[in-house]
Amino acid sequence: MRTMGLLMVWMLAGCRDEQAGPKNRAAVAAPPPVAGGAVRALDSAPALTFTSGATWGGGAVTYLGSIVDPPAPQPGQNVTLRHFFRANAAVQPGWRFFLHVLDEGSGRQVGNLDHELQNGAAPLGTWPLGKVIEDVHGFQMPATPGGFRLYLGFWNESGRLAVDTAASSDGSGRVRGPKLEGGQAALPEYVAPRAAQAPVIDGKLDDAVWAGAKAVTLNRSFDGAPASRKTTFRIVWDDANLYVGFFAEDPDVWGTKRNKDDDIYNEDALEIFLDADGDGATYNELQVSPHNVNFDASFAARRSDLATAMAWESGMQTAVFVKGTLDDDSDRDEYWSAEMRIPLASLNAVPRLPPQPGDRWRFNVYRLEHHVRRKQIEGQSFSPLFVGDFHALPRFGWLVFQ
Repeated sequence: MRTMGLLMVWMLAGCRDEQAGPKNRAAVAAPPPVAGGAVRALDSAPALTFTSGATWGGGAVTYLGSIVDPPAPQPGQNVTLRHFFRANAAVQPGWRFFLHVLDEGSGRQVGNLDHELQNGAAPLGTWPLGKVIEDVHGFQMPATPGGFRLYLGFWNESGRLAVDTAASSDGSGRVRGPKLEGGQAALPEYVAPRAAQAPVIDGKLDDAVWAGAKAVTLNRSFDGAPASRKTTFRIVWDDANLYVGFFAEDPDVWGTKRNKDDDIYNEDALEIFLDADGDGATYNELQVSPHNVNFDASFAARRSDLATAMAWESGMQTAVFVKGTLDDDSDRDEYWSAEMRIPLASLNAVPRLPPQPGDRWRFNVYRLEHHVRRKQIEGQSFSPLFVGDFHALPRFGWLVFQ
């Protein structure tokens, strides 16, 4: 139920300029160049992989284009971007460079690569007229599906420098740059064994059935890297129910929510999302907190009406065990564990009941961990998302019924 602000892969050091401000006001003072730096100027641009010709400020500045290296970057690859500009007329100092990453399908900004041109040595207004200015920087290609488009421009505290060429602009002071094709990282699978005997739902994970199910460790949801605190899950099933067991290391187990369907997703929580028919639309969200408070919701489409989604009742039973002292941050806890029993018949769009060996559903498992109680949030997942959104349905993994 949240979009987490975790743009780790796309985010580089630099200012953020996500909303166009008022235009045609006096510019702020230009940032000083890096000590010892000098503007690097060329007589001409090399062969470009993306050509533009867009201009700003009544033709004062031209964006010639960019070079993307490698031209078709794969997920996880380091990418070098080289941008080429030319100053045709004097420009008032004070404009700073921005570079935004937009999802091509939705037009939504998904990243920010703002930085100072030539590491601060070449702010706009200091360029020699008629020369070509090259800017070089890099980033790591994320593994999200779909295509991305870079948009760039110049800004100060009063807004963005006006774009002359409407056909090259998005209408908000941003010029269209090169396209980056998003890759598709492999989706993981979890093979769930059939339970010979249902586990007792007491939160302790000590039933024999759990020993026969593989424990999988969650990684950071944004980039798939190892998480700072270990979390594992197991899943088994029978004709009537899906059973999920969680284990979460935690030196401070806490929570303030006490009522069913409270927003436990704003505190520590363990979660499973299930898209039984794999249509990328109808799905269920089920959560449990350290206080054994449940949240469940049934969505008709991605992030469909929340009130309607929350009116659904899963009928799940949960239990939690805490190895430590709940809500006491004066001592050091060890972990908390939880078990869920989820009635299969209550879930959205289940292809067949009971499931049969070999059936495949889409799903993801999450942990939301608040380090030092809300001061630092870490999302963990079974299938990495590469975006800050637990509802990223195309990144759900596969649940295979054994």
